[in-house]
Amino acid sequence: MSSFSYIANADASYIDELYKAYQQNPESVDFGWRKFFEGYDFSVKYTSENGHAAPSTNGTSKTAPASTTATSDIDRELKVRNLIQAYRSRAHLLSKTNPVRPRKDRNALLDLKDFGLSEADLDIVFQAGEAIGIGASSLRDIIAALNKIYTQSIGFEYMYIRDPEVLDWFRDKIEKEFLNFNPPLEYKKRILKKLNEAVVFENFLHTKFLGQKRFSLEGGETTIPALDAIIDKASELGVEEFMIGMAHRGRLNVLANTLGKTYEQIFSEFEGTAVPDLTMGDGDVKYHMGYSSEVTTASGKKVNLKLAPNPSHLEAVNPVVEGFVRAKIDSMYNNDYKKILPILIHGDAALAGQGIVYEVTQMSLLEGYKTGGTIHFVINNQVGFTTDFEDARSSIYSTDVAKIVDAPVLHVNGDDPEAVVYAVQVATEYRQRFHADIFVDMVCYRRHGHNESDEPKFTQPQLYNLISKHPNPRELYNKTLINRGEVDAQLAENMDKEFRDLLQDRLNLVKQKPLPYNYQVLEKEWQVLRRSKPEDFEKSPDTSISQEVVDKVGKALSTIPEGFKPLKQIEKLLKERQDMFFNTQTLNWAAAELLAYGSLLLENKIVRLGGQDVQRGTFSHRHAVLHDAETNSGYNSLNYIDEQQEKMRIYNSLLSEYGALGFEFGYAMANPNALAIWEAQFGDFANGTQVMIDQFITPSESKWQRMNGVVMLLPHGYEGQGPEHSNARPERFLQLAAEYNIFVTNITLPANFFHVLRRQLALPFRKPLINMAPKSMLRHPLAVSPISDFTTGTFKEVIGDTYAEASEVKKVILCSGKFYYDLYDEQQKNNRQDVAIIRLEQLHPFPHPQLEAELSKYNDPKVYWAQEEPSNMGYWAYVLRALRLKNILQDFIARKASASPATGYLKIHNKEQRELIEKAFAI
Repeated sequence: MSSFSYIANADASYIDELYKAYQQNPESVDFGWRKFFEGYDFSVKYTSENGHAAPSTNGTSKTAPASTTATSDIDRELKVRNLIQAYRSRAHLLSKTNPVRPRKDRNALLDLKDFGLSEADLDIVFQAGEAIGIGASSLRDIIAALNKIYTQSIGFEYMYIRDPEVLDWFRDKIEKEFLNFNPPLEYKKRILKKLNEAVVFENFLHTKFLGQKRFSLEGGETTIPALDAIIDKASELGVEEFMIGMAHRGRLNVLANTLGKTYEQIFSEFEGTAVPDLTMGDGDVKYHMGYSSEVTTASGKKVNLKLAPNPSHLEAVNPVVEGFVRAKIDSMYNNDYKKILPILIHGDAALAGQGIVYEVTQMSLLEGYKTGGTIHFVINNQVGFTTDFEDARSSIYSTDVAKIVDAPVLHVNGDDPEAVVYAVQVATEYRQRFHADIFVDMVCYRRHGHNESDEPKFTQPQLYNLISKHPNPRELYNKTLINRGEVDAQLAENMDKEFRDLLQDRLNLVKQKPLPYNYQVLEKEWQVLRRSKPEDFEKSPDTSISQEVVDKVGKALSTIPEGFKPLKQIEKLLKERQDMFFNTQTLNWAAAELLAYGSLLLENKIVRLGGQDVQRGTFSHRHAVLHDAETNSGYNSLNYIDEQQEKMRIYNSLLSEYGALGFEFGYAMANPNALAIWEAQFGDFANGTQVMIDQFITPSESKWQRMNGVVMLLPHGYEGQGPEHSNARPERFLQLAAEYNIFVTNITLPANFFHVLRRQLALPFRKPLINMAPKSMLRHPLAVSPISDFTTGTFKEVIGDTYAEASEVKKVILCSGKFYYDLYDEQQKNNRQDVAIIRLEQLHPFPHPQLEAELSKYNDPKVYWAQEEPSNMGYWAYVLRALRLKNILQDFIARKASASPATGYLKIHNKEQRELIEKAFAI
C-alpha cells in the first residue's frame, strides 16, 4: 500500500519517523518516499561538502541551532508530494476524454493553492520529482509532466487499489510507459484500416438499407481497432479463445469486422431473401444472434472467437459469458485462466443502471465463479436511449462499480485511437498478469438516435448539434497521421474506395444469387447430439447403475478422513448413511441425490451445483460438504470415491438469483457433458431471475439454436410457510413450455429424482430441467426408495396407484408432487379402494402415452385434477390444455383463485388443506 496515502495532512514530525524507518530499512517505505529520501540524503551530503549547514531530520543543523530553513524545505517537499498524489488520485476528473463537449466540473482540487503552494514555488527544484521518474525537478516541470501523464486522452482511475504489487505495477505502466507509447507505423496503418472498415461498413448499411434498424456503431467506431488490439495482444500472452458478450449497439460491425462473419451473410439478412428453416426454431433478429469463428491475428496466431447470443435485456448476457468461460477453464484448459478471455462490452447507461452488473462484479473473485478476470469495454455514448447521463446515474462515472473489487478504470477519448489501443493493451496485460477485472471506458457518442430512424434532437438538441458537425474517428485519425507526416492523404482515400467497392461487390452477389439462411456450426462436442423427436418422450432411457457403483459411492458418503472431527449431528448423519447403503438398502432423498452425482463423477462427467447454501442444503438435508468442528475445514465426500473420478464442484453462491442462474446456464452452454445445476433457496426466489428464464433458458433452442441441459431445483409445496415460501410458480414454466423445449417435473420418489438427474446426460439431446423440489418431503417416511430401484429402471414420467383395487375404482385423482402424500394418507386411513391416485412426475412434455396406460386399468372412472395451489396458479390450466382433446377430465380441485400464492396463517392453511382433501375424495 502507498505509504503517503495516509499523510495528506502530515507534518514534519511524521516525516521524521518515516525517515528513521527508511534509514533502518529502505524497503520498508513506499518507492516514492524511498526516492525522495535518497534525494534528500544527496542534498544533505552536497550542502555539507560545499560548506553549508546540512539540516538534520529533526530540524537542526550540524553546526547551528534549529534550522527553520530545513523544516520549511521538508514542508514544501511534502506539499509537492501531496500534489503528485492528488494528480494520481483525481486528475482523471480533468482528463480530455470527451470528444464532443466540455467535461462537467467535478471539483478536482488540483490548483497550487489547494496544497499551500504558489507561483513563487514554480521554479524551485524539488526532490519529489523522483516519485514520477523525472528526478529532482522544478515544480513547473513536475506539473507539466503530471499534466502530460494524467490529463490528456486517458484518465487513469486506480489509486483505490489496495494490493501494493498491483498498485506499483499499474502506476509504473502509466508514469513510465505511457509517455513513450508510439506504435510502429505499420500498426498505425492497421488502426486506420480497422477504423476505415468500421466507418465505411456503417455508412454503407445506412445508404443501402434506409430505415432498417442496425443499432449502428457510428461515433464509437474505435471499438473495432480496440477489439483488434485486445485480441492481438492477448494472443501474444497465451490466450487461445475469446468469449464476447455485448448488447445490440455495434453488434453487426463487431460480427463483420472482428469475428469475420461474411458481408454477404449480413447483406442477405438485410435483404430478407434467405428463407430460414423454421424446423431449427423461430430465431431472433440479426443483431441478437451469436456467432463463432477462427481468425488469424495481426501477429499471425490463430484464435477462436465467440460472440454470445443476447436479447434486448442489455446486460443479461454477462453471467452467461462468465459461466461459459468457467466451463471451458474447467473442462478444456486444465484450470489455466490464461487460455481463455471473457470480454464484456457495455453501454454506459446499462452498466450504471442494470443490477446484474453488480452481481457479476461481485462474482469475479469468488472461488465458485472466478474466470481469471474480465476485460470490460464500455462504449460510452453519453446517452441511454433518450436519457442524458445526469439522469442515468448518481455516480460520477458509469464504471464506478469497478471500485468494489479494486478494478482499475481507464477513461479514454474515443477520438484518439492510439490512446484507446494503449488503454486496451494495458488492460489485457493487467488481466493476464493479475487475473482480475479491469474496465476501459471509451467516451464517444452516438451519431444517430437509439435506432437509425429515431430523432435524438427531441431530447438532446444541444449535444446533437455538436455531434452533427463532428467528424468521425477515421477522419480525425487520418488527419493526425497526415499532420505528423506519417501517411499521405491518398492512403485513406484508397482504403475507403477499395473497401466500399468490396462491399458493393458482395451486395451485388447477394442480389443476383441469394444465400441460404446461415446457421452456425456447433462445436464438435455438440455435434454428436441431435434434435429431439416426439417419440423420444414416450419412454426415458435406461439410467440405472451397478451395485458396485452404489457401494463405492455409499462408502465415500459415510466415511470421513482420520483426524476429522464432525459435529455430533453429523456423526449421526454418517451412521444413517452407512445404515441406508449397507443395511436397510433403502435411500432417502439426499442419499439418492448424492448417489446420482457420485455415479456421474465416476463416469468422468462434470457435476456442478451452485446456489445459496447448497453445500449443506437450505433444509439441512444434503450435507455434501462436511465441516470439522474445530478447524472449520471442509470435506467433500464425493471427491473421494475413486482416484480416476471427476471432482464434485459444489459452491455456495453469493446471494444472487439472476446472476447465479445465468452463470450456470452459460456453464451448461459450453459443455454438453456437464450437469450444471442451480438450486434456489426457495422456489419463489426464481422471481429474481425471470429475465434469464424468459430470454435464455426456455427459448434457448428456438431463439438461439443452442441446446442446453441446465437444471433448476425450485423448492415447492404448501406447508403453511406463507406466501413467500410455498409456490415456485410452476404455472409460469408451463406457460413457457412448448415444442419440447424444457422438462418440468415435480417428483415424489428419491429413485425417480436420481434417474431424472442422470437422464439429463443420458439423452441424445439436451433440454433444461425445471424441477419443483421438495421441502418437508425430504424427510417424509414414505419418500424413500429401495436400492433395487437404482440398479434397474428408468425415470418414470407417471406413477400409477399402489393401493386402490382397480375393479372398485370409480374416481381417479391426478396430482403431482408433495400433495400426493397428503392424498395417499387419506386414501389409506379410510381404506378408499374406490379412489385411485396417479402421480404425474413430469408435466412437460406431457406424458400422454404413460398416463393413458395407467388410466386404461380402470373402467370408465371420473377423472379429476387436484392441486394445492390456487386455481389461477399451479398446473390446472396447463393440464386442461394438454387434455382438452382427450375428453378425460371431469373437473379440478384447487384453492380459490388468489392474488397471493398462499395464506400467511397456519391455521387457515390447515383448514384449506383439509377441505381440498375432503373434496378430492368426495364421490
